[in-house]
Amino acid sequence: MAIATFGAGCFWGVEEIFRTSEGVTATSVGYMGGNNEHPTYEDVCSKKTGHAEVVQVVFDPSKISFGALVDIFFDNHNPTQLNQQGPDIGSQYRSVIFYEDSEQKAVAEEKKKSLSASGRFKRDIVTTIDPVAPYWPAEEYHQQYLLKRGKTSCQI
Repeated sequence: MAIATFGAGCFWGVEEIFRTSEGVTATSVGYMGGNNEHPTYEDVCSKKTGHAEVVQVVFDPSKISFGALVDIFFDNHNPTQLNQQGPDIGSQYRSVIFYEDSEQKAVAEEKKKSLSASGRFKRDIVTTIDPVAPYWPAEEYHQQYLLKRGKTSCQI
């Protein structure tokens, strides 16, 4: 098994997309890339911690590649919006890939470069590619939020 971590806006919908992808064995929502230890949702929403809302994806590389996960990431949010996705505004909603190793970094950078060159977006892709940082799981009520409510996507 391997781990990938993505921030692409509100983690509820992002988790559902990855959770239902073939080859993904587990997902967890949480916070990464900030300054505080053990941040709470309220801390992160204060915009003072620097954390992003993220989904940590556990996957079987023999069934789905990291590159395929990056494609899913880019296909399911707007990577040209800085610190925003839809109506959600703030650095906690930034577009970010946290890489585990040099191989993930290289794949993420190549996918971003290829997408930029494709002309699919008229604006620059602002997704950052950062080294993995301490991961802090979000509160239990955020885990599999949509599944628990019988939904498959957010209203955005």
